Amino acid sequence: MKNPFWKTKTFTQMNQNEWESLCDGCGKCCLHKLEDEADGEVYYTDIACHYLDDNTCRCKDYSHRLQLVPECLQLRPQDVAQFNWLPKTCSYRLLAEGEELPLWHHLVSGKPELIHQLGFSVQGRTVGEKTIAEDDYQERVVHWVE
Repeated sequence: MKNPFWKTKTFTQMNQNEWESLCDGCGKCCLHKLEDEADGEVYYTDIACHYLDDNTCRCKDYSHRLQLVPECLQLRPQDVAQFNWLPKTCSYRLLAEGEELPLWHHLVSGKPELIHQLGFSVQGRTVGEKTIAEDDYQERVVHWVE
């Protein structure tokens, strides 16, 4: 059996479809994060961007997200060195750090819903950003992301 593209290509060698397919669909990157200015530690909240579909864990308007949400970050192959803010379970971060894709990843398992069934996504665990005052974000820090 031929080695899959993520084992034979670097990020910059991948075409757009291959790159996008690495996303495991967890939705964790769409959670609001807080950074401790003292040590740079990133803390995840359960507060999701209002474009995140809490059921599918996908953006409701992915193709326009960068225009609609100016603070939304686009993951690009050339930014791989900066992926340390992504959760440790993120496929992009795992591959950037020389790790394997997890067995539940849809490219490995062939089952896109497995990530949700095993509880590795944000499915059913978020609140909308429009329902929480920014001053209250600190009280919404969660530890289940990692």
